[in-house]
Amino acid sequence: MNLKSFAIVLGAISGVIGATETWAADATRVRGTVVGVAGSTLTVKDRDGKTDAIKLADGWKISGVAKGSAADIKQGDFLGIASISKADGGSGALEVVIFPAALKGTGEGDRDWDLQPNSRMTNGTVADVTEIQGRTVTLTYDNGQKKQIAIPQTTPIVTFAAATPADLAPGVAVFVNAQRGSDGKLLANRVVVGNHGIAPPM
Repeated sequence: MNLKSFAIVLGAISGVIGATETWAADATRVRGTVVGVAGSTLTVKDRDGKTDAIKLADGWKISGVAKGSAADIKQGDFLGIASISKADGGSGALEVVIFPAALKGTGEGDRDWDLQPNSRMTNGTVADVTEIQGRTVTLTYDNGQKKQIAIPQTTPIVTFAAATPADLAPGVAVFVNAQRGSDGKLLANRVVVGNHGIAPPM
């Protein structure tokens, strides 16, 4: 990737990744497919079949996702991993996001997540990678805390890519981290769109 292309991608994703610190319990995360865009309102049909109208804030940003690989993960990388406790102990990854090096440290920590019941989101630096029926990584975060997470071979792994508002075509998968106002309406500063044939797995 040349410098200009990297700058475009970094500019597109900085607003998205900068939001990880607000990916807390009070956020309303909308996962679904685009119904349409009218003015500054994005309408999404969520995974439960409900339709949500989301107001896009002034200066909102958009990012795409591209396929990554477990082979890309190495010591020192910064990852965001949604995981769930395994019956035999430890945690198993539900999805993995590989952060660009320039955004290492964003949203660092471990928090509740709503991808599945009882899931967690952990953003941290890879301290160790082992090969045991797929990959297992040890993430460090928050002044030395550690969490070991197994990454099965079927786990979706993505990186971020450039996108434009034109990518919000009907039927395309999106992930929107929104806030619900006192009037009950949803407001979002950013959208992640599956514009490279991969649905955002977050």
